[in-house]
Amino acid sequence: MNPHAKLITILSLLVGTTITISSNHWMMAWTGLEINTLAIIPLIAKSHHPRAIEATIKYFLTQSAASALVLFSSMINAWLTGQWDITQLNHPLPCLMLTTAIAIKLGLAPFHFWFPEVLQGSHLTTALLLSTLMKFPPLTLLLMTSKSLNPTLLTTLAITSMTLGGWMGLNQTQTRKILAFSSISHLGWMALVIIYNPKLSLLAFLLYTVMTTAVFLSLNKIKVLKLSAMLISWTKTPTLNAALMLTLLSLAGLPPLTGFSPKWLIIQELTKQEMTPAATIAAMLSLLGLFFYLRLAYHSTITLPPNSSNHMKMWYTRKTPSTLTAILTSLSISLLPLSPMILTMT
Repeated sequence: MNPHAKLITILSLLVGTTITISSNHWMMAWTGLEINTLAIIPLIAKSHHPRAIEATIKYFLTQSAASALVLFSSMINAWLTGQWDITQLNHPLPCLMLTTAIAIKLGLAPFHFWFPEVLQGSHLTTALLLSTLMKFPPLTLLLMTSKSLNPTLLTTLAITSMTLGGWMGLNQTQTRKILAFSSISHLGWMALVIIYNPKLSLLAFLLYTVMTTAVFLSLNKIKVLKLSAMLISWTKTPTLNAALMLTLLSLAGLPPLTGFSPKWLIIQELTKQEMTPAATIAAMLSLLGLFFYLRLAYHSTITLPPNSSNHMKMWYTRKTPSTLTAILTSLSISLLPLSPMILTMT
């Protein structure tokens, strides 16, 4: 892609995100979402591969439908209440429509079918943007309207996302699809607690962003797109592979690592809100995600390649990972001791 076109695209993404997260009027928030959608489309389609074109069309159609639903729900709310303010979402009908629209934009189950396919057709860096930056504006709208949302609907969407995100990721062999279902599952955790503690939901998103960025940058460095190629990636960058294994286990939520912190705090908050059944179901469903993260970790570091491998072994090079990857990996592994301080902030 032309460097000038790439610069304009990235600036448009930043401008669209800033407009949405800083607006109080529904029309301004909708405008920011539209700028974001139009800016990411050239990045998805830049490889000109048929799969990339297919992913672009799926993304455009899905996001267009969701944006139209956001606009329609805001107009219905203005018609019924006379308010265009985002925080004044007082009628159940526009509230239901907005929750559905944001669920489509985020990829919450059962509106998740577009997300794994779009990620599979995108480059790893574009998939990183789709999994992190593009989720922030819709999540901000949910945060601003969290007091008006229907708890039963949101809890149902959250548990469905955790179930399908864990279950459908079990049999995947493509790393991008595995990370897509991982994203769906993590969004379920955020949606589960967003009504009761929006700050905790935002914290979970920020920690998820740090861990996912570290994983995507590591996979992009070692050029791994499927599990079979990961078997021989240790010959190229053994240190990075070891760090990748720890980051994957952190995403799974194992206790000594950073990823355990948001799940622990969310389960604690749900217990305070007398939602013990939901907390129990969420804890049990996290085991599904743990299984496919362990598969990734097993393939990346623990096993040696079989003698009959069809992949050419990579030369060992002394290229060190970027400073950003090293910082994010360190944060993904070692932030758990700060949980008491984070708890006082939330």
